Amino acid sequence: QVRLVESGGGLVQPGGSLRLSCAASGGIFSIYNMGWYRQAPGKQRELVASITSGGGTNYVDSVKGRFTISRDNAKNTVYLQMNSLKPEDTAGYYCSILGSMNWGQGTQVAVSS
Repeated sequence: QVRLVESGGGLVQPGGSLRLSCAASGGIFSIYNMGWYRQAPGKQRELVASITSGGGTNYVDSVKGRFTISRDNAKNTVYLQMNSLKPEDTAGYYCSILGSMNWGQGTQVAVSS
C-alpha cells in the first residue's frame, strides 16, 4: 500500500499563493499517474489537476492559468503550486494515484480576507 502525505495548506488572502506537497512512500512513485483533488463543504470531490508518469498535465477549467502541478520522482513527491487564489478555492485538498482508492489525509486551504 502506497502512503500519501499532503502538506502545505493554510490560510491565505485572496490573490495569494500556496504550494501543496504530497509525499509518497511504499511504491514505485515514478510509474504512477497522480492527481490533486479538492472537496469543499457540501460539495463533491473534484479532480483539480493531474500529471502522468511522463509529465503530461491536465487541469479543470476553473484553475487553468493559476495552478501548476509538477512532480519530482527523485523525491517521490507531487506538488500543486496555487497562485491568484480565490475564496472559491477554499477546500480540503487531497492527492491520489489516479484510478485508485488510495488517498492521503488531505490538507486544508482557506482563502479569505
